[in-house]
Amino acid sequence: MRPRHNLTAVLLTSLVTLAGCGESARPAAGIGEAQSGALQPADAQLAALYNRSCRSCHTVAATGSPLTGDSAAWATRMEKGMPTLVDNVVNGFGGMPPFGLCMDCDADQFEALIRFMAEGQ
Repeated sequence: MRPRHNLTAVLLTSLVTLAGCGESARPAAGIGEAQSGALQPADAQLAALYNRSCRSCHTVAATGSPLTGDSAAWATRMEKGMPTLVDNVVNGFGGMPPFGLCMDCDADQFEALIRFMAEGQ
């Protein structure tokens, strides 16, 4: 019986780890992981920030984060307005850690990253 308890603990730990990136695990409605993962900001500096801080959650549907380029998933968030979205990033919101793991990003960079992820361009 002991091995079964260990397997349960491992599975629960894995689920908690994945849940840390987003609100809930759900499949993307409008874009797949492969398409999302292929998107990159055109600006090299923004691409470096995105790859370092955003990509790990926003290209994996299991995290519950809206996938980069999934305009349908981002639409309801964008309706809140950019000041609210930037505030959510800075302070953390749901499963998003404070500063979205980009401790050296400023508000303009957060806005550019959000726009990129929402539009995929």
